[in-house]
Amino acid sequence: MSERANIRDVAAKAGVAVKTVSRVLNGHPYVSNDMRDRVEAAMRELDFRPSVAARILSGAKSNQIALIYDNHSPYYMFQIQNGCWSRCQKDGIRLLAQPVDVADPRVGDQVRGLVTETAVDGIILSSPVTDCEPVLRALDALDIPFVRISPGTNHALTSSVFMDDAQAADDMTTHIINMGHRRIGFIKGHPNHHGSEDRLFGYRRALDRAGIAYEPQLVADGEFDFDSGVAAGNYFLSMANPPTAIFAANDDMAAGVLAVAHDRGIDLPGALSVAGFDDTTLARTVWPPLTTIHQPMFDLAHTATEILIAGGDINHRRLPHTLVERASVAPPVRKPA
Repeated sequence: MSERANIRDVAAKAGVAVKTVSRVLNGHPYVSNDMRDRVEAAMRELDFRPSVAARILSGAKSNQIALIYDNHSPYYMFQIQNGCWSRCQKDGIRLLAQPVDVADPRVGDQVRGLVTETAVDGIILSSPVTDCEPVLRALDALDIPFVRISPGTNHALTSSVFMDDAQAADDMTTHIINMGHRRIGFIKGHPNHHGSEDRLFGYRRALDRAGIAYEPQLVADGEFDFDSGVAAGNYFLSMANPPTAIFAANDDMAAGVLAVAHDRGIDLPGALSVAGFDDTTLARTVWPPLTTIHQPMFDLAHTATEILIAGGDINHRRLPHTLVERASVAPPVRKPA
């Protein structure tokens, strides 16, 4: 695929200075009709689309930023979008929210097209886009500022905002152990999210510290959505010796487990405790209400937007998590076989 024409290509084609092309792109009044015609003809011939580079050279700003995301939980994304929007509103900045598929081989080109066609001033990346190499390469080549929410790789690359997923999962697993459970199922998150492995690590670390052997069959795959929680719930609850507690790596999957338990007539939390992660609105509306990890989603997004708007040096901020106790976790009434 041939490389897309840039502002310097247009200047060379039209036989003018780069600054002249920039003035034409930004509607500067002090450009002769002849110069404008030559530049516009060169742009048409080269199929040139106005780029971030042109805008940077002119010093112009669009007063809009973009949030790029790929997440299966609508509850999570509502909080992320709301956090970004809340900070943008303070400065009259428009927020564009663009979903992508990180598994799409064209995702880098799609993000490049979004940036060049909308002329946004900066980008917020939400997990798992935050670790998507084609997207990172595209933004780096465009030389546009961006901030990542919860990155799992290349931490020094850009500014970022995050929480300690491993410690949060360790805290929840420890809480379940302290309630008297020894056979604890765990549902992993989506494989594209680095946080999924961090949460599994925290679960295993807490088991090890308590002297409980790690059993691979007590870990089920998940995708951060309700349906994968249902599948995992059916898997665990069909075992001859099912776990007395299930810890899901997000609230959507935990809700799927609750649905399976209700369908099977299992007493909650007496015969089965269920815990989640995120503390979305869903955690408070299911029955019983979920014991979960409060991930400061709104604050993560708000802080990421604050860093982007402020500009300056690379900035990394870790925000605290909280274990929220509700009615879905209790001491076991039966002992596992």
